Amino acid sequence: MAHGEITVGELLALGDSARVIDVREPDEWADGHIPWAIHVPLGTVPDQLDRFDGSPTYVVCRSGGRSGRACAFAADQGLDATNVVGGMLAWAEAGFPIERNDDTDG
Repeated sequence: MAHGEITVGELLALGDSARVIDVREPDEWADGHIPWAIHVPLGTVPDQLDRFDGSPTYVVCRSGGRSGRACAFAADQGLDATNVVGGMLAWAEAGFPIERNDDTDG
């Protein structure tokens, strides 16, 4: 299964009901993330595929590289995963809401 791409504007338009997984490292997550995102560091994606749950899932990282790898892996497992183009850099540049904390549970 292939994976697609979505812009940060399109993701914001979906609202907080969109399933967003952030695959950055814990310190990056704490520095700021999409308020309704779930934190699943890239290295733990294979062990946490249940977090993708089969519904459309949008995957974000800093700039789009790591999230692209996570999407490719999830797609290989038959899961619906879409890469957020430009990642959190694009999200922040657009001035979209960012939550800052050390809660790694999402």
